[in-house]
Amino acid sequence: MTINLLSGAFLLSAVLVLHRRELTAVVRIVVAQGVLLAGIAMALGVHLRDVEMCLVAVGVLVLKAVVVPLVLQRAVRNGADAREARPLVNVPASMVAATLLVLVAFLASRPLISLSPTPAGRAVPVGVAVMLLGFFTLVSRRRALSQVVGFLLLDNGISATAFLLTGGVPLVVELGVSLDVLLVVIVLQVLTARMQSLHGRTDLDELRELRDS
Repeated sequence: MTINLLSGAFLLSAVLVLHRRELTAVVRIVVAQGVLLAGIAMALGVHLRDVEMCLVAVGVLVLKAVVVPLVLQRAVRNGADAREARPLVNVPASMVAATLLVLVAFLASRPLISLSPTPAGRAVPVGVAVMLLGFFTLVSRRRALSQVVGFLLLDNGISATAFLLTGGVPLVVELGVSLDVLLVVIVLQVLTARMQSLHGRTDLDELRELRDS
């Protein structure tokens, strides 16, 4: 029951990212999703009596619910674009697309569920759905920070799928992946700040024609 509730809230947080345009609100949702992902890992660790899995949950909480959102919040404060004003796909169409992607995820995950017919295994479609929603965010938003959030959703979906399908991953592996994600976010934050200072905007569509000066 706990896994189901956490997984449902985890999926809802990804949908809310598509629903909101204010980047400050989106960052708060990213924080909530990091907490929920850590909660899923902790619930699995407690259920399996796996101390290493519980440590993974703590690491996920620190990196994905504290450190990474702080980097994003700093980028939002330093930038002028605090709102996704003109996404490639508007909010109503995004909600329809999210519904279809969730259905695709549940249909495509049936073979995975048959491999692991446990309560955690039956929640695997949620992780796959969040992966798809993250990829959709990447391709449907214009702002650089919004696309960073899409990348984070994609990574969180992959982590959730690994937790639910395999009962967890080794601590060293998860921390290594999470630190790689943190490095990517920091690099993208620096590039976003540079774009903002040079061009006054972070709309990637307007940067396609950039040339070396």
